[in-house]
Amino acid sequence: MAQYRASESKREQFRRYLEKSGVLDTLTSVLVALFEEPEKPNNALDFIKLHLGAAGPEPADTEALRTELADLQQKCSELMEENKELRSRLMQYEPSPDGEAAE
Repeated sequence: MAQYRASESKREQFRRYLEKSGVLDTLTSVLVALFEEPEKPNNALDFIKLHLGAAGPEPADTEALRTELADLQQKCSELMEENKELRSRLMQYEPSPDGEAAE
């Protein structure tokens, strides 16, 4: 019987923790939104994830972003190399600190 009370006490503590941190209110509002949805979604779990903000970008979006990232990193590398080359060429025409052109 004492084990049953300890278990109830832990459950009650956990319930208060969830209530205090706002989890119960958030879950309730998401479930109410699902209940009030005129056309129920095929996947209720996806609906809940979406409304909780847990659903990340779609896989197609992720792949497109990765491709764009790779392209931009390559472009950045090319521009850095071009910048380095142009600085080197510019240094040929920059006057040296004593006022003469570098040769």
